Amino acid sequence: MADRPTLVKCLVWDLDNTLWQGTLLEGGRAEVDETVREVIAGLDARGILQSVASKNDHDLAWARLEELGLAEYFVLPRIGWGPKSESVRAIADELNFAPAAIAFIDDQPAERAEVTFHLPEVRCYAAEEAARLLELPEFSPATVTVDSRRRRSMYQARFRREAEQAGFEGPGEEFLRSLEMVMRIDRAGEEELSRVEELTLRTSQMNATGVHYSDAALRALLDDPDQEVLTATMADRFGPHGAIGVLLFERRPEVWHLKLLATSCRVVSFGAGSVILNWLADRAHRAGVHLVADFRATDRNRMMEIAYRFAGYTDDPCACRAALAPAGEEGIQRLHLVPGPQRPPTTMKLIAPGAAAPVG
Repeated sequence: MADRPTLVKCLVWDLDNTLWQGTLLEGGRAEVDETVREVIAGLDARGILQSVASKNDHDLAWARLEELGLAEYFVLPRIGWGPKSESVRAIADELNFAPAAIAFIDDQPAERAEVTFHLPEVRCYAAEEAARLLELPEFSPATVTVDSRRRRSMYQARFRREAEQAGFEGPGEEFLRSLEMVMRIDRAGEEELSRVEELTLRTSQMNATGVHYSDAALRALLDDPDQEVLTATMADRFGPHGAIGVLLFERRPEVWHLKLLATSCRVVSFGAGSVILNWLADRAHRAGVHLVADFRATDRNRMMEIAYRFAGYTDDPCACRAALAPAGEEGIQRLHLVPGPQRPPTTMKLIAPGAAAPVG
């Protein structure tokens, strides 16, 4: 059986005779076929970002996209006179996507060849293929979550947030307070399972073990009264960050076993991981139990080990480990913490089971 192709995370559109019919600067119609309009909306609903790389007059082209009611669908558009490969590369770099996650569609074979020459991992499509993009496996994620459907708006909120931060004068902590951040930690239900599974797959830098939990495995945990499956979501005055973290832990009389902590790298700078770890430590302290956290080093998650160590987790021996089943995955370390009371976060409001009220 053939492997499923890598999903496209962002499709970059040419404009003239691709997204619309005609050449704008030559007095072309610049009208969009309804099929193309449906493809744009369909990709957006699946969580696939879209951008533009077009050799055109920027102001005229963008104004036409606004008249057509399509401008809102496109992030980081590059409309000018430079090589298309440079535009596609700039879009990928700003999104922090690998070239293999990018696709490009253009009516001109020479433009596609130029992109392929400089960016061979980018998948290129002829304009006449636009109508069938929604049928292709690389544009068809297995599940579409709540966060998938609003991924474009979350990225647009991120760009506005970053622009304001660049112009902010004052201490970084003051800027974080100005965001009016709210983190919510909730027990996962049936509707959240796909978001939890997606987080275990998508996070790598801030994933404590790199272990993927399937939908079936997660459902089994939900049915076990000793297991906690928790999701963390965040929002601020610019909009939602969506699901940014997942915690899986087992409650025992003397020890809580944190099997997985994964948080999105996009919220590292906001201190989200520390807030989650401090909240869990405070809950464990109130319950009078120790914490043991699984950690397996990968080539990308050094930041997660630093987060655990900074939170006080050590290699010190403790009898509480004897209550735990042997690690099922090779290379798992078990880090130990005797938790104490934790101060509530100062830069965000935390809404969670047993959370103390925020200060500041």
